[in-house]
Amino acid sequence: MSSEILENGKTSVPGVRRKPVPIVMASGPQEYTPGDQELPVQITSFADMLQWAQNWARSKSVWPLGYGLACCAIEMIASAQAHYDLSRFGSEVFRASPRQADLMIVAGTVSIKMGPRLRLLWEQMPDPKWVLSMGQCANSGGEFYDSYYTVQGVDTIVPVDIYVPGCPPRPEALIEGILKLREKIAKQGLKVRGEKEIEV
Repeated sequence: MSSEILENGKTSVPGVRRKPVPIVMASGPQEYTPGDQELPVQITSFADMLQWAQNWARSKSVWPLGYGLACCAIEMIASAQAHYDLSRFGSEVFRASPRQADLMIVAGTVSIKMGPRLRLLWEQMPDPKWVLSMGQCANSGGEFYDSYYTVQGVDTIVPVDIYVPGCPPRPEALIEGILKLREKIAKQGLKVRGEKEIEV
């Protein structure tokens, strides 16, 4: 697999875990805010403020590339319908072209034959881009984990930013994953209070 060179000169190899992000756990439902569990960032300079403003704008209009492969695609389609209304979060525009999308939602089972096509579509997406793995088949092979023709997790082909568990996950779970991605984008390149720079 080829590696991707990041802004800071480091390389990102698909299938290799990145540095964990500091997370604050809620003690109960009253403290839980969807997509808001990471520690707050620290803005100490004008450059940080500009970075935060750029991240804020990017996080509010994430346009997904619908990459539906199996039953998870039905739940992904349902999340955009009126009952769940994904357009509340600026992500209702499911693009048909990778050149107009910045989020690839891999929904379903990825076969060995589909892997190179998935990688090609990911490479055609403009930077910055993100990947959301939806469902157990995309996360780890799911019920086909011992199949000779199923990819054992889409993170062996492209770097994944958000994992949504479930078989298939409900539309609420996908919306939670997109909210989590929005929080991750909003804090990209900034420092968490008392921590080093977040690598995302």
